[in-house]
Amino acid sequence: MTAITATANNIVDLFSSVDTIWVLLGAVLVFFMQAGFAMVETGFTRAKNAGNIILKNLMDLSLGTPFYWLVGFGLMFGTGTVIGWLDPGTQKDYVAVLGLSVPQPAFMIFQTVFCATAATIVSGAMAERTKFSSYCLYSVIISLFIYPISGHWIWGGGWLSELGFHDFAGSTAVHMVGGVAALVGAKILGPRTGKYDKDGKPQAILGHSVALGALGVFILWFCWFGFNGGSTLSATGDDVLTSMGSICLNTNMAAACGAIGAMMYTWIKYKKPDISMTLNGALAGLVGITAGCDLVTPLGSIFIGLLAGIAVVLGIEFVDKVLKIDDPVGAVGVHGVCGALGTILTGLFATEGGLFYGGGAQMLGVQVLGVVAVFAWVAVTMTIVFLLIKSTVGLRVSKEEEMLGLDVTEHGLASSYADFMLVGGTQSYITAPSKSVPIDQAVPVVDTATRAAPGDVKITKLSLVIPQNRFEILKEAMQGIGVTGMTVTQVLGFGMQRGTSGEYYRGVPVDVARLLPKVKVEIVVCKVPVDLVVSTAKKSLYTGKMGDGKIFVYDVENVVKVRTGEEGFDALQDD
Repeated sequence: MTAITATANNIVDLFSSVDTIWVLLGAVLVFFMQAGFAMVETGFTRAKNAGNIILKNLMDLSLGTPFYWLVGFGLMFGTGTVIGWLDPGTQKDYVAVLGLSVPQPAFMIFQTVFCATAATIVSGAMAERTKFSSYCLYSVIISLFIYPISGHWIWGGGWLSELGFHDFAGSTAVHMVGGVAALVGAKILGPRTGKYDKDGKPQAILGHSVALGALGVFILWFCWFGFNGGSTLSATGDDVLTSMGSICLNTNMAAACGAIGAMMYTWIKYKKPDISMTLNGALAGLVGITAGCDLVTPLGSIFIGLLAGIAVVLGIEFVDKVLKIDDPVGAVGVHGVCGALGTILTGLFATEGGLFYGGGAQMLGVQVLGVVAVFAWVAVTMTIVFLLIKSTVGLRVSKEEEMLGLDVTEHGLASSYADFMLVGGTQSYITAPSKSVPIDQAVPVVDTATRAAPGDVKITKLSLVIPQNRFEILKEAMQGIGVTGMTVTQVLGFGMQRGTSGEYYRGVPVDVARLLPKVKVEIVVCKVPVDLVVSTAKKSLYTGKMGDGKIFVYDVENVVKVRTGEEGFDALQDD
């Protein structure tokens, strides 16, 4: 009997060790999701804010870890119907309360990285115009009590759990919480400068690297196997082993079908498959399947993925065009819309209790109730939080700081891509569409080397070499005085001056005698007075520091429009 008992104890210890390793592996994968979010958000926004976004993602995890341990974990997993217990420093034995087969530290780190995931979703929606200090304050608050309390309702034995609400790995508990917080934050914050024209029509503000965004999506897809698979909290027992395989299969299937759904829908609607929307579609499928990955069949996961892929496109367009809320990365559509959708679809496709499998409408009703309750909780609390931050320390940077970029204004980082050419060649900015003119109707082009421009109108070219972070300010100033076109080139260079620029990298002054990223802006004017252009440019570029730029002024002998053959003043006019 003694030998049998010892063998049994060893088996129990082995099972506990396997479970612990599995949960810790899941925690590591979910931890690495921060890298995925950082790459997605960085790639889908402009280069001048890349460092700011990276740091925000780092601080979501860094700030959330101690504050969730201090307060949030107890609120989430302590006993209670509406809220858990306040347990500073987590002193109670939660493993015994929850009946887990893993040590409490393993369970805690797994839950900590989940909390950080919910917090970091908001970063993308509020990117490029949020004060860093205010964002850090938000991150602490959501980790302290907003995420833990709704999480308690779902996973901590709270009232939704008692009703039978099913959210296996967090479509609502994690992703919809982050999505709703993102919606509220982006609404209160307001859109980025230039996002909407005077008629309220949204304008495209391109992200600087689709490649980085795609890398982030692949990282998130990979890590989601730990997000969903690790949520079994066990790797032993026949039922669990079967479930683990099904969970991973369903997770991958939904992601793939989410990408397919978004690609096909945009292909039909836009006449070409949209890359960024397809990337978001993969994430939408992952978010959608997270609630019911343990209860649906592969066929069910296909439907959930396809529906989520279409829903994310509709959601992003609705937020952007109807609600007029600027969400640079589509976080509200991906996490808010598809988190709610996936949770509700679980009530239809679940093999145990789902409407399509003879379970009636009870489970579907509970799923809808849970989505509504969590939406209301997060919307109300986050509205209060963001309004308080806005009225005290302030939520948004100034317009000038936004246009310069948060890397330099919030962190003193001259560029996240020093000595790297972000854009090859030139970019031409055209303010009005032109009509097509057949070549046989074009005016023949002749040699004009020895004669003045037609119309005797003086034409002047201004070439401005300026810091990259002043371009948006200059462009807006030029449009304000009637300059309707410019050509922009990314260049490298430095002037005759020596010394430092007043900017630092890793505590070391940046030497302006080395080749620095610059922008060369070329403007040709004839009707707008040259003196006005020069004075306006000087005013918009001036900081009083070394490296404000140079303005070169040239006489132009003639201008020829290739399309029509028009010359001089006529060649500069739009149709």
